[in-house]
Amino acid sequence: MSRIKACFDKLKADGQTALIPYITAGDPEPWVTVPMLHALVDAGANILELGIPFSDPMSDGPVIQKACERALKNDVSLHNVLDMVANFREKDTETPIVLMGYANPLEAMGYEAFAEKAGQAGVDGVLTVDMPPEESEEFLLSMDKRNIDTIFLVAPTTSPERMAKIAKYAKGFIYYVSIKGVTGTATLDVSEVAGKMDLLKQYTDLPLGVGFGIRDGKSAAAVSKVSDAVVVGSSLVRCIEEHAERPDELPAALAALLAEMRHAINAQDMAK
Repeated sequence: MSRIKACFDKLKADGQTALIPYITAGDPEPWVTVPMLHALVDAGANILELGIPFSDPMSDGPVIQKACERALKNDVSLHNVLDMVANFREKDTETPIVLMGYANPLEAMGYEAFAEKAGQAGVDGVLTVDMPPEESEEFLLSMDKRNIDTIFLVAPTTSPERMAKIAKYAKGFIYYVSIKGVTGTATLDVSEVAGKMDLLKQYTDLPLGVGFGIRDGKSAAAVSKVSDAVVVGSSLVRCIEEHAERPDELPAALAALLAEMRHAINAQDMAK
């Protein structure tokens, strides 16, 4: 059983919603990434999403684009990201880690080489924003051989037919993008999200995570009413930007921000 499935199974048995924070590897300094990951787990993260820095993160808003720029200035490569995962695994062998990024760095390394190194490092899942499932047969085979879950996005504009196709390929969980546009913009409509969750459940038994537009405890709790997982990224990355010149403060700052969301989600879970 994958760590991701084991995590969701345990949370479901306990009546809890997963909290999945995102940060960009190597932002603002490579040495602080692993301490931030551990701090996020201590603050209540159930699964970690680690961004692979990329020069053209077209699906991300300015906050995460700047994070990628800061990481790339530090010469953080995919090899470095995998080293960070391996370093994290020296102390934490339970918390699932999902790498999120774009196809180009994986293609440059080669799918087989990436899958081998990711599996050895302790990666549990990969979400490749710009890789449609029907164009990813080679990638899917490489990941399957190493028991790495392939996670796909569903958007508000995704048709039911497309949802069904994505559900056929997805493993681990499905990530629903709660707003139209790039990350860190607009506000979410929870009633609309609820309708999409009901529709998606017609095509999959996988857990459903919701991200984009979640900024604080209130919005996290609202989304937890209708989903299996709450994914938060831009608000954490904005905090990183604010502390970029004081990276030693970041583990505590991120932990405080995530703990507020964890407490709000827990309160909502108890009210269900």
